[in-house]
Parts: sequence; C-alpha cells; structure tokens
Amino acid sequence: MRIALISGAFLALTGPLWAQEAADAVAPESATSIDAGAFEAISEPVADALRAKAEGRPFEARDWMIAAANPHAVSAGARVLRDGGTAADAMVAVQAVLGLVEPQSSGLGGGAFLVWHDGASGEITTLDGRETAPLAATPRLFQDEAGMPLDFFDAVVGGRSVGVPGTPALMQSAHDRWGTAEWSGLFNEAITLAEDGFAVSPRLASLVAEDAERLARFPDTAAYFLPEGAPIEAGQTLTNAAYAEVLRRIATEGADVFYTSDIATAIVDRVRGAEGNPGVLAPADFAIYEVKERPAVCVPYRGYEACGMGPPSSGALTVGQILGMLDRFEMPGVADAEAWRLIGDASRLAFADRGRYMADSDFVPVPVTGLVAEGYLAQRAELLQGDDALPEVSAGDPEFDHAMNWAEDESIEFPSTSHISIVDSFGNALSMTTTIENAFGSRLMVSGFLLNNELTDFSFRSHADGVPIANRVEPGKRPRSSMAPTILRRDGAPVLVVGSPGGSRIIGYVTKAIISYVDWGLDVQQAVSIGHAVNRFGAFDLEMGTPLETLAPDLEALGYEVNLRDLNSGLHAIAVTPDGLRGGADPRREGIALGE
Repeated sequence: MRIALISGAFLALTGPLWAQEAADAVAPESATSIDAGAFEAISEPVADALRAKAEGRPFEARDWMIAAANPHAVSAGARVLRDGGTAADAMVAVQAVLGLVEPQSSGLGGGAFLVWHDGASGEITTLDGRETAPLAATPRLFQDEAGMPLDFFDAVVGGRSVGVPGTPALMQSAHDRWGTAEWSGLFNEAITLAEDGFAVSPRLASLVAEDAERLARFPDTAAYFLPEGAPIEAGQTLTNAAYAEVLRRIATEGADVFYTSDIATAIVDRVRGAEGNPGVLAPADFAIYEVKERPAVCVPYRGYEACGMGPPSSGALTVGQILGMLDRFEMPGVADAEAWRLIGDASRLAFADRGRYMADSDFVPVPVTGLVAEGYLAQRAELLQGDDALPEVSAGDPEFDHAMNWAEDESIEFPSTSHISIVDSFGNALSMTTTIENAFGSRLMVSGFLLNNELTDFSFRSHADGVPIANRVEPGKRPRSSMAPTILRRDGAPVLVVGSPGGSRIIGYVTKAIISYVDWGLDVQQAVSIGHAVNRFGAFDLEMGTPLETLAPDLEALGYEVNLRDLNSGLHAIAVTPDGLRGGADPRREGIALGE
C-alpha cells in the first residue's frame, strides 16, 4: 500500500485569514509518497502514525512522544519510553536503529548536537558530539599542490574528509547524565534488525542508485550497497552482521570500546589506506576525543525563548539572530511576499555574520553574546525597514571582547542528516540533530557503518586576501555546522521541540517552523509540512510544487533572484500543549511521530 502525504488537503479552513493563508500554503501537488507497506506491519501504533501523517494531522498523545526519520527507529524508541525510560534512553535506541536503516544520514561514524530540557530542574543543557579534525591536519588539507581548493567531491570521497566520530560518545554521555534504563538493553531492536534483516526503504534505495558510482569505489561499501554490482532495491531484505557485532560490543562494554579497541584501529586503517585519497587520522585522535558541554544560546521571540546549540554550531546563533530581528516587526500572512522579504533579508544578514564570525569557539573567539544582544539585533533590524530587497548585505559589527578580523568563510555544506525530537513522561525534552554530512559520508565503510566526511564543513581556504578565515582547518578543531536542534520554551517550559536535516538550509527550515507555529498559528504538523522559502545569500529558493511558487513574481519585483527547487527538509517536531503532546513528521521523508 502506498500512502500519499498530501498534508494540506486536510487542513481546516476556519479562523482568521492568516490561518487560512497558511493552510493553503501546504500543497497537495507537493506531496511525496512512501511505501507504507514497508512499515505498517511493525505495529498498529505505527500504522496509526502513518495514517495521521498521510491525513496531515498531528499525532496526539498524553504521556510521551517521539518524532524521528524512520518508523523502525521510532518504534525502538517508543518501546523504551513505554517501559518508563527517559528521552535520553530512547535517543540511544533510536540512533542505533537509524544508523542501520538510513545509514546515508547518520550513525556511529558521524557526530551530533543535543539540546536537553530537564523536566525536574527546568535547566537547558547542550552537548557537543561534533567530529574533530586529526592532530595531523594542516590548513592545506583540502588544497592542491598549488594551494587551490580541491573540488568538493575530490575532497569528500575517501579518507581525507573523515573526522573522529562523536556519536557513540554522545550516546553514552547523554545516558550517563539522564538515562535510567539499562544501557545494554537499548540496542536490542537495532541488533535484531541487523541480524534478521529489514526491508530497504524507497528512500534508501533511490539514494543508493543515485550515488552508485561513488559507492562502487570501495569494495566493502560496494559489497553492501551494490551486491553483485547492482544497487539494493526497495523492499529487499538487508542484513548487517558486522554492525550488529559492533552494537553488541558497545552494549556490553560501553561506548569507550569504540575509541580504544580494534574498532578504532580498523577506522584508522581504512582512512589512511583509502586508495586515491587517504586521510591522516591516528589512534591518538580517538584516545583524546571527548563530548563537550557548551553554553546554550537562548534568544527571546514574541514572549518565547528559542534555545539551541552554540559554537561550533552556527544553528542557534543564526536562527536566534533571524528571530531576534523579526521580533521587532508584525509578521504578515504566509501568502504575503512582504513576510518573506522580512524573513529572507533577516536571514541574509544573519548568514553574513555566520560567515564572518562563527566557528569552533575553542579555537577562535566568537562574539556569541554580541551577536544576539538586543541592541545589536535592533541595529541590524533597522536595515529591514525598507520595502524591497536589500541590495547588498555584509557582516555587522557586534560587541566583541577580542579584537579580531576574520575573512568571509567559503565552506560548502551539503545535506545528509537526521533529526530526533523526544518528550518523555517525566517532562524531559530532547532535540538532537545527527549526521555524517554528505549522503553516505566519505563512502568508506568499516564494521558495517559509514564514516563521515565532516571535515569538508571546514573552509577549504585558510585565508582570503591574507586575512584568516575563522572556520579554517586546524588540528583537533570541530568544523562549523548549521545543525539547529531547538527547544522553544515559554515561562521556562518546553512548547516546541524541533530540528531538521538540510545542510545550511537547516537554519531556514527550523526558523520557518517556529514562525509557522508562533506567528501563523499552525498546528505542529502544518508547521513542518508548509512549503519552504529560503534565502541565505541573496537568491530565494522556493519549494517546487507548493503554492509558494506563486510568490515568485512578487519576490522578483522586490529585487530578488528566485529559484524553484526541491527542498528536502526532514523536520521532526513535538508541540507541548495544555491538552497534551502533538507530533509532526515531515511529509518529504519517511519519518513519523508516535506517542501514548
């Protein structure tokens, strides 16, 4: 059975005009579809969740809720929550399954950022499980002999792009802090699926077919994804005994085994021996890796506060800057080009600051406080007072406690990521975005999982006109990211738990979801389903097949270049309301929201 995800067709057309406009902006013709038959047999609750998503309505629950990118993973997390586990426990189970069933997006070979709201204390904690550059890395890691930047995929495919994975350590760290369930039992579903097999989803099959030429470069990778030389097909049963064995070892010995045993040695050997493009990882890089607790970045917006991950993520700062500028304006309706002018130019201003100032704050001073200071955002918002597109945008001059002059960043960030949102029965909320960067990462596979290409999130150039770039490669440094796991709170309590994959467009997707929920009054499913309009660097990307396409002439009249594109977000969100929990899963992907 195939279920068409036609979210907008079911939205109520009652209430004020802006609500009707927002509802109309979710397009039936933009709907994708999934092979529900691949998932509906998992359980009746999963079938219910698929139906809710197909009908464009939130999944409703009272005690707990989870939203993630694959029904198998959601089902694993739901079992943990149903048995009385915490959101941290459930995350471990979800991530273990995601690394198996959607290996192109995240897994043990990647990294993640986690935002946690504690139900007992009300405190927000953020954990940085981002990958690190090898100690042997130099600023010329992604340059040729003449000092010119490599082409993107010449840098990505192979060992050169691989950083030390952080996801296993983050899973352990979160469980150590907030978990209550037995660690070893959290891997049961993933181990069983890996050994008994799972049905390849249509999304995984299509992505393998698209990337077959690169996947074929490495024998282990080709043997798994291209058996007998042909891409795996949707519905085919796929097993992964090697992955099951690694999970079993982590389950019994803890995540340290990933960093201190033959698992780390195998990764190092594969990276350094990658034919044609070897890397420089060493055992010492694994031995010194650590998850870092970072100060949360929280920015007020219309009586709420949006809290997320600070540097090395640019997500919370850039989302916060956009919202902070828009907070000074009445937001027109979603069908009004003026709304998107405000959002688009606020985004351009924030991205200009992102390119100049944001990087790993352990290595470069980042004016975090200055970038989201009320006075600075008011000053930047003054630039939005006109009635057409800003002709030029440049970085501002936030208050800075270091006298530094950075050049504009030139890094490339392509989307292949996943997002998990969880609220448990104890009032804890977790928002975690997890990634191996590009689809299938470096294309290197070790022990049943893919290795990241996260180092290509650094700028390939180290300087511009003699001025250093903040996000340049340095030994032990973490590359800047756009991942923006966010918890929107009011009066210290969670209201919306949200995040998305999507490369640097993540920032626009998350911002749009928040505005849709807060300003346009959409429910959580509508907020993730509504069409996208994203402006990072001057041109507007409008999502093809949605009513937002009709804004193109008006935006062009305001002075924007407009491009119609497929914008494949993967928003997963949970709204905490007085009437209970409401979950929304992006119709552009295979995920669901599920709860009880």
